[in-house]
Amino acid sequence: MSDEVSYAAAGVDIAAADAAIARIKPHVESTYRPEVLSNIGAFGSLVAVPAGYDEPILVSGNDGAGTKPAVAVAMNRYDTIGIDVVAMCVDDIATMGAEPLFFLDQITVGSVDPELIEELVKGLAEGCRQAGCALTGGEIAEHPGVMDKDDFDLAGFAVGVVERRNILDGTAVAPGDVIVGLASPGIRCNGYSLARKVLLEGVDIDTPAWPGADRSVGEELLMPSVIYSPTIRGLIDAAEVHAAAHITGGGLPGNLVRVLASNTDAVVERGSWEVPRVFREIALRGPVAAAEMEKVFNLGVGMAVVVSKDSVDVALEAARAGGHDAVVIGNIVEGSAQVRIEDR
Repeated sequence: MSDEVSYAAAGVDIAAADAAIARIKPHVESTYRPEVLSNIGAFGSLVAVPAGYDEPILVSGNDGAGTKPAVAVAMNRYDTIGIDVVAMCVDDIATMGAEPLFFLDQITVGSVDPELIEELVKGLAEGCRQAGCALTGGEIAEHPGVMDKDDFDLAGFAVGVVERRNILDGTAVAPGDVIVGLASPGIRCNGYSLARKVLLEGVDIDTPAWPGADRSVGEELLMPSVIYSPTIRGLIDAAEVHAAAHITGGGLPGNLVRVLASNTDAVVERGSWEVPRVFREIALRGPVAAAEMEKVFNLGVGMAVVVSKDSVDVALEAARAGGHDAVVIGNIVEGSAQVRIEDR
């Protein structure tokens, strides 16, 4: 009789998964809001709608961190990539005017390493604390034979709520409105396949990011994403906000167009904000054409908010109070739902 085959022999370690869950429990529970009704380990997440909404509408969004996890692996640092995943999700739903309520993750690995799982969840929990939402659950999936032992992927989704009358959908955007840009000091999560090809191929990851830089190229590329969600909520309360665009893959042209009314164009002025050094290095070392840079990267603007011209000063003040550098980067004119990036 042949030897029996077990799940562990096939590469799935249930005991390691249980150990990982035990390690992540305090990090998860540290994010709970009063509305959370379920505990870790339940088959689903129970979260009540907060009090004070007359006609609450649920808003959801999901995302990952692109190929940025490859930098985390190369740096052997895993406690920040979760911040990036949370940022991508909560900032998407923030553009609809939503307050994020809870977040669920999907961690897929070749082999469960409880210490790695804990580091990933530390980042997720930190991102949720910054966003003000609860990390209420997720999934740890072990895929031996499909993924290498040390491989991982991280994704998730956020659910938020907005009052129906306060939904931002772009229909209020009108000629004369002003575009306020909120700064992104690093690359965030988009364009990493190009950034890694240009900055890392044949280069030691511990090399200074550029001559005189105070951090390595690996540290520059692993810089956690800024989370804008709470500040967007503050802007909505303080100013007349007509739309918001999360500047991710596609850059300013590919994302501002998503919130334009059909009779408007967005005119963005090059040179109206400071482009971080890392983007200039990518363009120079590639070399990468200016049009390609604008199509792939946010170039230092992580969120663009369209406000009425009478709300500009209040919007800038609210954004800066939220901890973000903010400047006027353009305006809305009559048109046909196009984005034009022009020199000043």
